[in-house]
Amino acid sequence: MKSSFKWLSLSFCVAGLSACVSASKHEALQQEHATCESRLAADEKQIRDQQNKIHDDDVLTKDLEAKLGSTSSAKLQLEGNVAEMKNALEALTKQREEAERRIIEFRELTTKFKSLIDTGKLTIKIADGQMVVAMSSDILFPSGSARLSKEGISALKEVTSLLESVPNRKFQIEGYTDNIPIKNSTFPSNWELASARSMTVLKTMLEAGMAPERLSAASFGETHPVQSNDTDAGRTANRRIEIVVVPDLSTLPGYDQLRKLAGS
Repeated sequence: MKSSFKWLSLSFCVAGLSACVSASKHEALQQEHATCESRLAADEKQIRDQQNKIHDDDVLTKDLEAKLGSTSSAKLQLEGNVAEMKNALEALTKQREEAERRIIEFRELTTKFKSLIDTGKLTIKIADGQMVVAMSSDILFPSGSARLSKEGISALKEVTSLLESVPNRKFQIEGYTDNIPIKNSTFPSNWELASARSMTVLKTMLEAGMAPERLSAASFGETHPVQSNDTDAGRTANRRIEIVVVPDLSTLPGYDQLRKLAGS
């Protein structure tokens, strides 16, 4: 009996000791778990912070890229504007130089023809942006004729000599009449009369030494009057020969672009 009691008491002691050990270990495990939870929460917070930072950096990067793209576009636009302004300035400079050159040329031509201008044999004018030497047909030709008078031949020889000294220029001889109809076997209309007169002037200038590649001829008949045909003075002014100093198109602004467009 006593032996059984001893074993029972020993069993309770062992069980109690086991219970004490298990409670202590459980408490330690709980504490360790709490510590792990705390560390996990801290790690998760750190991860979230890093993710937020990455997101903010990504937003900042995209914003910077957008600004950089905008800056690049603005830079390209500014470069384009600068290029356009340079081209415009070059065109204006070229246009001004051409205008100055033509003014000088006009003055020189006027000086050369001073004696003929003073005697009323011709006038020099600017028409449609071109220099024009205008001579009255009444001085050059008898009425209704395309044959030059002696005075006309003399005047044309002098004109040819002066024009020949103008370098790098071509000349177009244009015939004009008044609006009085002409109809005969030689000249069915004023077109034929003006044409015949311009060709007569051209041939006379060739005989006077002008190079053929510098000359051309045209007829305008009774079109393009310079004065009213209602008066004798107006009709006299409209009967005329005009020698146009053909401009050098290669000196005009935009000439190179026109050549490119034309495929020249």
